[in-house]
Amino acid sequence: MRAVIVAAFVAFALTMALTPLAAKLFRRLKAGQPIRSDGPQTHLAKAGTPTMGGVVFIFTTVLAYVSGHLVLMALPEAVGGVTFNRPTGFTATGIVLIGLFVSCGFVGFIDDWLKIRRKHSGGISGRAKVIGLTIAAIIFGLVAVYYTGSIDSPDISETVATPFVSLSGSTGAFNVTEIGMVVVIVLLVNATANGVNLTDGLDGLATGASMMAFMAFLIIGFWEYRHWCGGAQPADNLCYDVRDPLEIALIAGAAAGAMFGFLWWNTSPAQIFMGDSGSLSLGALIAGLAIASKTILLLPIVGALFVITTASVMIQVTSFKLTGRRVFRMSPIQHHFELAGWSEVTIVVRFWIIAGIGVAIALGFFFADFLRIAG
Repeated sequence: MRAVIVAAFVAFALTMALTPLAAKLFRRLKAGQPIRSDGPQTHLAKAGTPTMGGVVFIFTTVLAYVSGHLVLMALPEAVGGVTFNRPTGFTATGIVLIGLFVSCGFVGFIDDWLKIRRKHSGGISGRAKVIGLTIAAIIFGLVAVYYTGSIDSPDISETVATPFVSLSGSTGAFNVTEIGMVVVIVLLVNATANGVNLTDGLDGLATGASMMAFMAFLIIGFWEYRHWCGGAQPADNLCYDVRDPLEIALIAGAAAGAMFGFLWWNTSPAQIFMGDSGSLSLGALIAGLAIASKTILLLPIVGALFVITTASVMIQVTSFKLTGRRVFRMSPIQHHFELAGWSEVTIVVRFWIIAGIGVAIALGFFFADFLRIAG
């Protein structure tokens, strides 16, 4: 747990310190966010606010992950006569999750860079964005599903992802086959990345909701580690057959700490936006953590706010195409409430509450499943 705490604190401190410096640099480089003319008119005042803040917290999360491993290397292998099977070097789980995080962030960075260069809210096309995310997801999926090597896990032949879509690491719901799981991974990464991207419309909204999701996976990952089949004292049916669960907690903790630090500067009135480099990377990592922790069925609940936001866009588009009428004044749904007269801060706080409720329900299902098995 000490390594997770250190990683979270390092990510928080570095993000707190580097974000305002990045904002000043981006402002000098005139890397301001172009605002859509067809969006809420109140957003026009935000034009020119530095964007691409995702570059900062991607960098700090990776550094924090490395710092967590430095702590693991310094910890004793045995405490009180009990030897713990934990990684010290980088693991297959950590490498593929960080790789997914960074690569999807790069797709978003290209989108942000084109927006800034063209001084227009349109970056890369939607099709190009999907292709970029899909390539990153396929690489992640193939390695996660088929790699059985022993990078810093000599006693483990388990893959990062298995062909089972499950509620938790202890309960396999149904088998989708290995190639089917790769397809599921591609769909989940695209859906979650775009869900966070659509939610990132108000100051601090996506940042706070993502932080809650990462905290959920921190708890899930650490609980799986404490009841891990590959740990010091596995207890028959009360253990999780998950590869490198401590890595899941470590990365989730680092990402949560980075979000906490970024929120200081991103809350209303935002001094910097995360941009697509931030939102796409965050969504991809949230999906990756669910896949690695074998809690895919919990993902829509952990990311309930992202699901609601995406659903509002789908409903709006479908209704307009079929009937010519709009269900909401504007989509995504947060803009509907803006046009209804709600203040931006009110919307953000209430949507955070919805995100928190989703996280609480997901954790409730997770621990209820554990108690069911224990009983």
